[in-house]
Amino acid sequence: MSADWYFMKKGFFRTKKIGPISEVDFLHRIESGDVVPDTLVSSTTKTHGHWVHLREIRAGMQHWDKTHPSARKVV
Repeated sequence: MSADWYFMKKGFFRTKKIGPISEVDFLHRIESGDVVPDTLVSSTTKTHGHWVHLREIRAGMQHWDKTHPSARKVV
């Protein structure tokens, strides 16, 4: 079963909650850069309804790293 995802999109005046979106759409938004490591995301099944930064979700960050290799931090 696919998770429904929500994320917070920063606007000029306020932040807007986007969703629910499918997991496939969520992954596409990570690929496009619409969802980045600092984006707050939530899923009733994956985060139990809690809002967390994408960087706190291992699978989400693995997808980010795979699709944005130049964005990796060099230590």
